[in-house]
Amino acid sequence: MLAQKRPSWLRGFSVKMVKMNVLADVLNAIVNAERRGKRQVLVRPVSKVVVKFLQVMMKHGYIGEFEFVDDRRGGKIVIFLNGRLNKAGVISPRFDIKITEMN
Repeated sequence: MLAQKRPSWLRGFSVKMVKMNVLADVLNAIVNAERRGKRQVLVRPVSKVVVKFLQVMMKHGYIGEFEFVDDRRGGKIVIFLNGRLNKAGVISPRFDIKITEMN
């Protein structure tokens, strides 16, 4: 594979990758751990959307409990799995809905 040359204005700068969809990464980690038969999975970083989504999943019985680990960075969550999840994913882009439109 040929090495790509950086543009002249970018030389000397370090390029840092950013996570575009944290919720999709968390759900992929959960599904992969379930397929491997793991009992728990560590996911990071954490956002408010991820915590709310995990609360809904726990309420409906798809996962066990989860605990937040504060590392003074992005945070981590340890999720305890119960083996009831087959597939989970996100619909992208996320659309806003009213609370009355939820079933």
